[in-house]
Amino acid sequence: MIRPTPHTTKVPEVTLGFWILKILATTLGETGGDAFSMSLGWGYLASTAMFALILGTVAAFQIRATRFHPLLYWGTIVATTTVGTTLADFADRSLGIGYAGGSLLLLGLLTLSLFLWHRTKGSVAVGSVSDPGTESFYWVTILFSQTLGTALGDWTADSAGLGYLGGTLIFASLLGLTALGLLIPAIPGPMLFWAAFILTRPLGAVIGDLLDKPHDEGGLALGRFAASGVLLLALAVGVRVFPQRPARAAH
Repeated sequence: MIRPTPHTTKVPEVTLGFWILKILATTLGETGGDAFSMSLGWGYLASTAMFALILGTVAAFQIRATRFHPLLYWGTIVATTTVGTTLADFADRSLGIGYAGGSLLLLGLLTLSLFLWHRTKGSVAVGSVSDPGTESFYWVTILFSQTLGTALGDWTADSAGLGYLGGTLIFASLLGLTALGLLIPAIPGPMLFWAAFILTRPLGAVIGDLLDKPHDEGGLALGRFAASGVLLLALAVGVRVFPQRPARAAH
């Protein structure tokens, strides 16, 4: 069986740089997913199929890898967030579930994934992601969280009427409160991690819409392809600049 080296995992250490890269990646997933499904006119279903194929390919390489590769890891993260964008839009709009219904459905799937992961492996901590089975749970959970985040972001900005800037402020504030939870020892670390991981996705969704939507819709009108190009460059630079160390495996 292929395993990472002892005492390490194939996922990065959780640092401030990790969260900055995560927000860049999720914002890129929003603008990139919308660029194909809307700007190129592929539609949500065809775009989801294409991005799912890409995700399946890079995730297979990621799981089979014997050590941590930053570019491969973050490429897989971007793949999950582009699939999450188009899949959530397909469920919310094409299937007519709506933002509220889609968010509740995805919250249920995310909760189920975390429950089964914990029931099967005994932990949902990042440090436990040290074998292919656990890593599979990790990526399925991430996919559900990315899809849920898209639905939540659209629900807040559109249905709740807060707009893109208002949605950005709401989710940034919730992330700040989650960070303060680190000061409370009674709150389990994995709970705070997954709460923050989920919240960065709707934050990325509303920031992405803020960047590319036209002025009359409350956006900055940068365009989906231009915004995606800038975000991709920023992410690539960030992966090179921020220290990328594998998280230590739990004992």
